[in-house]
Amino acid sequence: MPSLKEYRDRIASVKSTKKITSAMKMVAASKLKKAQDQAEASQPYASAMAEMMSRVAAGVIVTDASPRLLIGTGKDDVHLLVVVTADRGLCGGFNGNLARKAREEILHLEAEGKTVKLLLVGRKGRDVLKRNFENRFLKTFTGIAGKTRIEFADADQVTQYILEAFDAGEFDKCSLVYNEFKSVLTQTPSIHQLIPFSLPEVDTADIDTANEGKHLDAPYTFEPEEDAMLEELLPKNLGVQIYRALLDSAAGEQAARMTAMDNATRNAGDRINGLTLEYNRARQAAITKELIEIISGAEAV
Repeated sequence: MPSLKEYRDRIASVKSTKKITSAMKMVAASKLKKAQDQAEASQPYASAMAEMMSRVAAGVIVTDASPRLLIGTGKDDVHLLVVVTADRGLCGGFNGNLARKAREEILHLEAEGKTVKLLLVGRKGRDVLKRNFENRFLKTFTGIAGKTRIEFADADQVTQYILEAFDAGEFDKCSLVYNEFKSVLTQTPSIHQLIPFSLPEVDTADIDTANEGKHLDAPYTFEPEEDAMLEELLPKNLGVQIYRALLDSAAGEQAARMTAMDNATRNAGDRINGLTLEYNRARQAAITKELIEIISGAEAV
């Protein structure tokens, strides 16, 4: 049985841990409010951008002359996965769940005979995936996810690298793997295709059969032509979607950390109560033993 001093040391140690986790919970809650406000503020613009892109793309006749970001390379051999995680840990399963999602997607694509390349945004994703997939890394961006406020320029770094790699023919398709911020308690690992841009799904009644199912009627007239607009809009849309993913990831990280630290604080409190009970029992047993020794000594005299 541990001595009374060992019990006191354990209780003091757990109390110190509880103070740390409680402080981290309050800091995460403060950062969450700012990150959540920034993420929610970006969603209307990102949604409107995606809707506008769908409207413009719906009136496009897809040909070999269409923008490459819309039609891709014509092949499906090399896939680039952009994995967005946090730079720091202590946020529950936030990073682990996303790394598991990315690992499943990598194994699924490779089982189909595809070549997979990885672009990592966040130190934790790099640390987890490099154990098995380091030879597939193209580049790692760190220091973005840990910022107090993420700017569009941060997302533009990633966007420009993707566009340069695509122009260089390093991949055929690009998908974004990130934690979508649903609520404070829910962050869902999601995969969203970036390149080629996904055309909106429509009913077959809306398809112009004269163009072999490739021309989708839209009740809009655009000036300039849709192809010219898409040539300019597609790179911007790519940046907007990456920026939105970074903001979702930042808000989700703080929410996950706040929840994890709240659980850790409550667990520390339970452990303190348990250790205090054990300490009192050991102390009572020591006092009883001393009393028995005193009484036995008195009777012997």
